[in-house]
Amino acid sequence: MFRMPAEWDPHERTWMAWPGPNTTFSDPAELAESRAAWAAVARAVRRFEPVTMVVGPGQADSAAAFLGPGVDLVEHDLDDAWMRDIGPTFVTDEAGQLAAVDWVFNGWGAQEWASWEHDAKIAAQVADLASVPVHRSPLVNEGGGLQVDGEGTVLLTETVQLGPERNPGWTREQVEAEIHARLGTTKAIWLPRGLTGDYPPHGYGTLGHVDIVAAFAAPGVVLVHSQPDPAHPDHELCQEIAALLRAETDAKGRPLEVIEVPAPAGLKDEDGHWVDHSYINHYLCNGGVVLCAFDDPRDEEAAALFRRLFPDREVTLVDARTIFAGGGGIHCITQQQPARRPKPLG
Repeated sequence: MFRMPAEWDPHERTWMAWPGPNTTFSDPAELAESRAAWAAVARAVRRFEPVTMVVGPGQADSAAAFLGPGVDLVEHDLDDAWMRDIGPTFVTDEAGQLAAVDWVFNGWGAQEWASWEHDAKIAAQVADLASVPVHRSPLVNEGGGLQVDGEGTVLLTETVQLGPERNPGWTREQVEAEIHARLGTTKAIWLPRGLTGDYPPHGYGTLGHVDIVAAFAAPGVVLVHSQPDPAHPDHELCQEIAALLRAETDAKGRPLEVIEVPAPAGLKDEDGHWVDHSYINHYLCNGGVVLCAFDDPRDEEAAALFRRLFPDREVTLVDARTIFAGGGGIHCITQQQPARRPKPLG
């Protein structure tokens, strides 16, 4: 029986993918800015655990110049740079041995700006590099579309796994059965949708990934994005999601403790689109929390909250505005490989 460990469990390493010229990063100046942002995250994570960066063919030297020493580089063809979504979901068995779930990837619901010829193969390639067996799933899904507590509970979004862009014809029961079989979960909690900025026409969105809306901080404890400003279209949605989660229990039957994390004060980007800037999209690594920053008055408030939640971890703020402009956050560009236990001798 395999299960997906919680993100706060020990990691062997973190996997990332390097931005290359594509639709998301079509302008050379934007590409350079994105590479600097990805490199800042990689360096922040590397302080706590090993990092492997997958880079496109011929891009290792330029990547190394951005990243500096200490980040491992491997070359594989890439379309985009969101390792949470294109990479494998690692799972462990009772003996502590690893495997990798390879979901079907179709460009976040075959969106017109996306390409995925190469990214659809990355999960299996990363699994091979990690020397772990691959469990192939027929479900179209991405790592950013799920959150687990490591004790049987998974958070999902109706507009992702149940959306016609990904899994037409699949029922809720069929999706849950597949998720549970791959992740070792027993209870799914469905959010109705994601944040406004994650859908057209607001840019490069995922159609509702949960990892920008809600995340487990501990068994029975859920962080949820809160939009305090009633002018923002996410204001009422966030209230609805918080109320939904407060009415739920986890797989162990515990009522969920819901902690609301206020959004940054900024509401729109320079083009006048509503932003989905969120502190929920953080990354837990060995001894650390890498937290999105937005040059916003609420950055330090969020950091203080995370320090209280994770007193044994060092909280590091990294500017995530460029990453969000590309359609995601720090969690979206990182993928944890859980630590495995050595096989017994004999």
